[in-house]
Amino acid sequence: MQHPLDPTFAQRRLRGLRQWGLLALLLASLIAGWPQPSRAQPGALPDFTELVERVGPAVVNIRTLERGQPHGSLGRLDPNVEEFFRRFGIPLPGGRADPRNAPRGDDDEQPRQRGVGSGFILGADGYIMTNAHVVDGADELMVTLTDKREFKARVIGADQRTDVALVKIEASGLPSVKIGDSQRLKVGEWVMAIGSPFGLENTVTAGIVSAKARDTGEYVPFIQTDVAINPGNSGGPLINLRGEVVGINSQIYSRSGGFMGISFAIPIDEAMRVADQLRTSGRVIRGRIGVQIGPVTKEVAEAIGLGKPAGALVQAVEPGQAAEKGGVEAGDIIVKVDGKPVEKSSDLPRIIGNTKPGARVTLQVFRRGGTRDLALTVGEFAAERTAQGAPAEPSAAPATRSALGLTVSDLSAAQKKELRVRGGVRVDGVEGAAARAGVREGDVILAVDNADIADARQFAAVTAKLDKARNVSLLVRRGDAVNYLVVRPGR
Repeated sequence: MQHPLDPTFAQRRLRGLRQWGLLALLLASLIAGWPQPSRAQPGALPDFTELVERVGPAVVNIRTLERGQPHGSLGRLDPNVEEFFRRFGIPLPGGRADPRNAPRGDDDEQPRQRGVGSGFILGADGYIMTNAHVVDGADELMVTLTDKREFKARVIGADQRTDVALVKIEASGLPSVKIGDSQRLKVGEWVMAIGSPFGLENTVTAGIVSAKARDTGEYVPFIQTDVAINPGNSGGPLINLRGEVVGINSQIYSRSGGFMGISFAIPIDEAMRVADQLRTSGRVIRGRIGVQIGPVTKEVAEAIGLGKPAGALVQAVEPGQAAEKGGVEAGDIIVKVDGKPVEKSSDLPRIIGNTKPGARVTLQVFRRGGTRDLALTVGEFAAERTAQGAPAEPSAAPATRSALGLTVSDLSAAQKKELRVRGGVRVDGVEGAAARAGVREGDVILAVDNADIADARQFAAVTAKLDKARNVSLLVRRGDAVNYLVVRPGR
């Protein structure tokens, strides 16, 4: 046995330690390369600095000017505050008159600032997009670029229905935005706004897309965001992370008038369609067929056998217009246009509005329990006409009491002619289930459970056979409009 102090023994021990050390290093390196358990890492927030540098120069401040001092003014408010009150319909404090409605002074007087908004440059030739309400009523427009250059602008055209306006400045070589595709937007996607809230130029705010296709306007399915938008932001661009404009910041939801977490933008697809027409003709040409419409509720859809609550309920048909010529009747539910589904009532004016006047379209309508196709020629949008209701005159037949709690009578020939109906009965008295359903005295009942009603005798026969435990649908004419009411006899 070797003694520990023997030199040979010591050398062996040293070599052994070295070998073990190398083996330990090898094992450590192998363990370091093994897959480690995954750990959730928080996602990094987007960096908007590059987008601001890229898009910011194409965003402009728009000041609206007016001539003359309003009579009766008690001193001037800040123009941004006045724009705030005007935009949200709040009376000006101190009894001040809205400058747009005040008498004009001497045209030689110095123009005075009336409001402020935002816009963005579409091309190097000086066309700028903004909101129609930004330029509404202005005597002069001044556009200020980010490099502080100012230009006098002129309005090419404005469309109040979509709140889109196109203005132009005489300049060249201008920075411009890149137009994106609002159809590709997804809820939850990051977006950014640049504008002049309360006149504070080049202000950047950011948030996410909260919802799409919000029905707050007749022709515009708005993009809802939580981006901070305030008076002065109107007309500025909504920008995605690719630096593309996907909307025009236009409205906010607010109880106080200031930002409350909900703002709305016009989809850029719709805005560009409008801008192209404004550039070409100075106005927007839309198709129309001449119907007044309303939504289809779930209970109505179930009661009349439609199935799901979809389509647009025709409440009135304007005489002499395309719908009447094509055979559309009050009470019809338009479910398709040229094969394209009408999912909700607000889809119809958008589809027809984007159809060229003079084009032939086929409407699929649900009527009295079945569908049928109606072909018609789309007309051009014009001023709305108001239909006249039937005169209140004595009915032509004695009143008849029904099982639904309704007292009805026949319509006179004059009433039918005025209402433009072939049949129906007038409600002379209402109580019970019918009253709870909303039927009123003076209403005209045109159909019961999809069966047309010609007169009071037929109405009595139809209602006598009804299942008293089952809901009943009534097609009711009230004034100029037609709607469905669901009567629940058991309640």
